[in-house]
Amino acid sequence: MAVPLPLPRLLRSAPLVRRLRTLPTPDLLIGCAVIALGTLEAFTVAADYGAAETPELWWIGQALVTGLLIWFRRKAPVAVFILMILAQYVWHRQGYEACQTWQLASLLIVFHTVGAELSLKRGLAWATAGILVFDSGAVDHRWLPFDEVIFLTVVFGAAYLTGLAVHAYAARARRLAEHAERVERDRERRAAEAVAEERTRIARELHDVVAHSVSMMVMQAGVLRRTGSGDGEALLGIERMGREAVEELRVMLGALRMPLDEAIPQPGLDMLAGMVGTLASSGLSVALDVTGEPVRLAPGLDLSAYRIAQEALTNAVKHAGESDIRITLSYLPDRLEIEVVDGGGTAAPELSAGLSTGNGLIGMRERAELFGGGFEAGPCPGGGFRVHASLPIRQEVLAGGRAG
Repeated sequence: MAVPLPLPRLLRSAPLVRRLRTLPTPDLLIGCAVIALGTLEAFTVAADYGAAETPELWWIGQALVTGLLIWFRRKAPVAVFILMILAQYVWHRQGYEACQTWQLASLLIVFHTVGAELSLKRGLAWATAGILVFDSGAVDHRWLPFDEVIFLTVVFGAAYLTGLAVHAYAARARRLAEHAERVERDRERRAAEAVAEERTRIARELHDVVAHSVSMMVMQAGVLRRTGSGDGEALLGIERMGREAVEELRVMLGALRMPLDEAIPQPGLDMLAGMVGTLASSGLSVALDVTGEPVRLAPGLDLSAYRIAQEALTNAVKHAGESDIRITLSYLPDRLEIEVVDGGGTAAPELSAGLSTGNGLIGMRERAELFGGGFEAGPCPGGGFRVHASLPIRQEVLAGGRAG
């Protein structure tokens, strides 16, 4: 057998009570004001409106019903609109010719609500129907004089138009809020894309910096281990490569802590000769050829050209063993061509194991395509491997000076 709930708890759990809590507080205050005004008129001026005497107590019940309708007007605007007109019809059927102040105020409020809560088409239809009902005398049971028709049309029409203005303002506010939300989502998406792009760029730079230097160090250390010699030049090369790797990492990590608008020195093709000399001093057969008249490149293009040559040389050293490696820079009127060719051969497995990240060719291709250039890599017909990149040079950024 179910135990009945205590009355206060039962009331708090009733669906009607929960729904009443969702009604706007201003509507409750307006409804209470209507009830208070109706009660006041019932006790003070009932006879002035045609009542037999003052007070007229049943007016209080009518004011209470009207106040409740005003409270619910946003939940059911059409139903409240119809009920208010019917209540006014009942009022005039009691023999009263003039409506009370709180009744007129309540009618203006529901006309306003029709304009504010309904769509333009529905609201205009209901407001027009209500005005015609009043102007035709159907509510008053008499023919209305022309000036009274004009008065009712103006006041009820004005009330509807104020509601329509509120409706338009609310619709515009919703559109602006939705637009602001879309803008915020787009901003967050662009920020996420920028972060992802920056992470990719940093990963590529770290790969280019570390892979080359560490590959050279491992290569030279492997040579020393196999030969069992303590070649001072080879040891010096290892030390130099390690210092360069540490220095470049220090600069790059320092750049990550700097404001984005502060420029930092970036490597370029003028450093390529020094890198080739370091490799040659360690016993590798590496040669650099420069054809055409070197020009000063834009910083971003210069960095990308250097990284492409560096990565291609790193791959050649890792996979070509002790075969000849040739780097060719060709400065043409409208483009720079970079070619790295090795003679083939196989490096010792312990030298190349774990050095390749799988991102070298992809990174070189991305750098070339970033500037509208072309990239190709593949085996040579007679053996070996060839990497070729073509980078367009914009004439307006050229300036005199050698690339080194």
